[in-house]
Amino acid sequence: MRSHRRLFPTVALTAGAAVFALLAPTQAGADGGNLPTVTPVGETPALYDDEAGGNSDADDPAIWRNPDEPGRSLVLATAKEGGLRVYDLGARLVQSLPAPSPPAEEDAPGRFNNVDLVTGLRTATGRADVAVVSDRGNDRLRIYRIDPRRPGGPLTDITDPAAAPVFSRDQGEINEQRTAYGLATWQDKTTGRSYALVSRRERTRLALVELQPTANGTVTYHKVRTLDLPSSFRLPNGTTWSPCAEPGELPQIEGMVVDPATGMLYAGQEDVGIWRMRADLTARPALVDKVRQYGVPGVYDEATEECTAGADPGYGGERLSADVEGLTLFQEPDGDGYLFASSQGDDTFALYDREVSEGNEYEGGFRVGAASTTLDGAEECDGAAVLNAPLGSRFPNGLLVVQDGHETPDLPPGEAGARPATGFKFVDLGDVADATDL
Repeated sequence: MRSHRRLFPTVALTAGAAVFALLAPTQAGADGGNLPTVTPVGETPALYDDEAGGNSDADDPAIWRNPDEPGRSLVLATAKEGGLRVYDLGARLVQSLPAPSPPAEEDAPGRFNNVDLVTGLRTATGRADVAVVSDRGNDRLRIYRIDPRRPGGPLTDITDPAAAPVFSRDQGEINEQRTAYGLATWQDKTTGRSYALVSRRERTRLALVELQPTANGTVTYHKVRTLDLPSSFRLPNGTTWSPCAEPGELPQIEGMVVDPATGMLYAGQEDVGIWRMRADLTARPALVDKVRQYGVPGVYDEATEECTAGADPGYGGERLSADVEGLTLFQEPDGDGYLFASSQGDDTFALYDREVSEGNEYEGGFRVGAASTTLDGAEECDGAAVLNAPLGSRFPNGLLVVQDGHETPDLPPGEAGARPATGFKFVDLGDVADATDL
C-alpha cells in the first residue's frame, strides 16, 4: 500500500547491487485519458484510520462464492489494525474479526494486510473453504474456515497457535516490520497441495509457503523456498537504476495473483512493474510491463520524506503509474480472461490478456468513477478482487470489488476529509464488460 509519503524513482549506482536485465519489452498503445468509466453500485461503510475508528484502514478484498446460495456470497476484506471484515453482497457488515493483540505492550500489534481464498483445503476434520490472511504486524499467516451456516458469523480462526513467523527470526525482527505483506494462494493441480505466496515488506523477497493440517483440526504452514526479485536494473543507456525509497528500503511487492490454469504468479513490484513467474518459484521471472516512472532519476529528501524526480529518460511503460497494486484475475470458462491491475498513481485499472505465449498483451483499461454525490468512485486503489460467476439477482454477471483509498466520509458539512477514511466499492462486472468489451 502507498505509505504517507509519495515517492518517485531515483538513481542507485551502488557497487555490487544485483542487476537484472529486462526480460520483456514494454508494449505500446496507451489509452491515456480516453479510458471508459464504470460506476459502483454499492460501497461498504467507511473505515477510519484513527483511534476513534479503531485504526482501521481498508486494504485488500476477496470474494467467496456460496456454492449452494450464490446470492448469499461474501466479500472478505482486510482493515489493517482493524482486523478482517466480512460483508454481504449488499456491502453490509456481516462479521468483524479483530487482529491479534501484541505479545507485549511494546511489541507491534496485529495488522492484516492481504487476503485470499483456498477452496477445499484439506483439514483433519474434512475439506473446507478457508481465507488466508497476511498478518503484517506479527509476520504470520492466519487461516479462517468459512461456514455461512455458523451462528455468530461465517468465519472461524483455525490457525495453529504454534505457527512460526514467515520471515523473522524473533520478536525483535518482527517489531522492525519487514514482515509478511502481499499474499496470493495457489493449489498445485499435479499434487493437490495448497500454498500461499507471500512477499516481504520493504524487501524484494517472495516465499512459497505450504499450508498443512494439524491433528487437532488447525492449519499450519512451512516455507518451501524463496525467490528475490531485483532491486536495481540496467538501463539501455548503460546506467543502473533503483526506485527511490527511504534509506535501507528496497522496492517491495504487494499485489499478487496466481492463474490456476497456467500456474503462473503475477506480482506487482510497486515502483517497478508487473512480474510473471512460475508459482513454485523455480524459474526466472519475466517483467510483463513497467510503470511510467521506471528509470526516472531522483533525489530523496529526508526532511519531506519525498523524492524529487529528475528528467525522464523515456524507459518507462505507458499504462501503469506507480504504485502498481491490486492484481486480480478475470477468468472465462474456456480459459481466456484478463489480468486486472490497479494503476494507483492515476486511479485507473489496466487489463492484460492471460495468454502467456502472447506476452500478456495489454487489452485496455477503465476507471471507477462516482455514481452520485454520495457514492464516489475509487481513488489510489490498493486492492481488488473480481469473480466472473453469477451471484444471485444482485450480481448476475459477476462482481468486481475495489479498495477506495479516499472514501468520502459520512461527516457533517465542513468536516469532510477531517478523518482519514477508506472503504470498498462494489461494481457490477457486467458494466465493466460492457465498457471494455471483455
